Amino acid sequence: MKTTFAVSALVLTLSGCAVGPDFKRPALPENSGYSEGAHATQTPVAAGIAQHFNDNAAISADWWQLFQSPALNQLVKTALDNSPTIDAAHARFDQAQAVLDADYGALYPQVTANLGAQRQKPTSIRFGTIGTSNAYNLYSGSIGVSYAIDIFGYSRRALERDQASLTNQHMQLRAAQLTLTANVINSAFQIASLTAQIDATQAIIQNQQNLIGLAQQQYKAGLIANSDVLSLQSQIATTQALLPPLQQRLGQTRHLLATYLGATPANAQISEIHLSDFQLPVELPLSLPTDLVHQRPDILASEAQLTAANAQVGVSTAALYPHVSLNASFGQNSLKLASLFDPVNNLWSLAANLAQPIFDGGTLKAQQRQAQAAYRESLANYKLTLLNAFSQVADVLGALQHDAESLAIQQQAAQTAEQAGKLVDLRYQAGKASYIDLLNAQRQTQQSQLAVIQAQTQRLQDTAALFTALGGGWWSKP
Repeated sequence: MKTTFAVSALVLTLSGCAVGPDFKRPALPENSGYSEGAHATQTPVAAGIAQHFNDNAAISADWWQLFQSPALNQLVKTALDNSPTIDAAHARFDQAQAVLDADYGALYPQVTANLGAQRQKPTSIRFGTIGTSNAYNLYSGSIGVSYAIDIFGYSRRALERDQASLTNQHMQLRAAQLTLTANVINSAFQIASLTAQIDATQAIIQNQQNLIGLAQQQYKAGLIANSDVLSLQSQIATTQALLPPLQQRLGQTRHLLATYLGATPANAQISEIHLSDFQLPVELPLSLPTDLVHQRPDILASEAQLTAANAQVGVSTAALYPHVSLNASFGQNSLKLASLFDPVNNLWSLAANLAQPIFDGGTLKAQQRQAQAAYRESLANYKLTLLNAFSQVADVLGALQHDAESLAIQQQAAQTAEQAGKLVDLRYQAGKASYIDLLNAQRQTQQSQLAVIQAQTQRLQDTAALFTALGGGWWSKP
């Protein structure tokens, strides 16, 4: 009895341990900021707006609603509901969940029931003599129980790996949703920008066509040379040549957006989108670097991969140790079905097995080294993901500063070009400026208008990029 108690206590004690390293999250970079020095608390004023950075402010899960565009909200919802990319990510998550659920069975006894019936006729030759043999029926029924005692944590490390793989797929799903949302928003901004550039170019062409009508009248009256008319016609042709590339890019962007929405270009039904439909968010959140590692899906997915690699080291280490299993069975055998369950036909067995690898040609050791090398690779990938994330946030913060500066400069340049154009037009009508001067002024006005549109679009896109770089706020909504 003492021996039995001691063995049982030893098994219970060993079953509580698991060989291999326990996972520890790598240390964060020492610098607590995203870039050198303290970051600015707000951007320069542009278009009457200065954006403010609020440290450690909460990020809404539906952050795109801050642009106050019902059309944009509907586009994002449609994409998240219908995108095949999201469906595939959901399916991968479900697969990882099923693998984890299946491997949980290793922690429990395995019970198997068997029922059999057979008819057979043995050979009549027995021990060198020829006798008689008759065919007979044999009926059997049994229940078997087997249980692998997880002394060294092989099964528990495998479950730890599977749980980390499930977390990885969960974060991959979140990353796919965040990437899709960012792509839809950027496409919407780009469509609005291209539409505005096309409208501005068409307005310029209309003004130039009005001028050429006046120039032709002046030419017939002998007031100007034919070369002035030809120069103006050349300028109109140059401006008109800008339209096909813009229209082509607009079509391609709409087709790309249709793909994000899970529809063909013919069935996407994308409404008209204009820059005036969007309001630039003024208050912008800025998470602390220590919080970023718990928010960004790509960092969390990389950490889960690192956890899984660490657990795999434990699995390969546990494979080097003994495997202990218990087996039991109970059943009946009978020549007659009616007497199958009579006590006289009972059969039972109890067995304990211990298997210890002794020689395998170095296979298990090599698998352990492979798992350790895979962990080092995952660790390097995790560090690289972390560095890229910090760099991306720093880039966006700098971009928002420069976007405001650029927009302010472009707006000033556009106002100056417009005023200069009006003065040149007055001078031309007074006969004090040539057509070349007028054409140059118009060209400068056109370029400045398009530059303002592009600067406005870039500011919107970089604002959305900040929310994306911070993780998108998925954790604030179940």
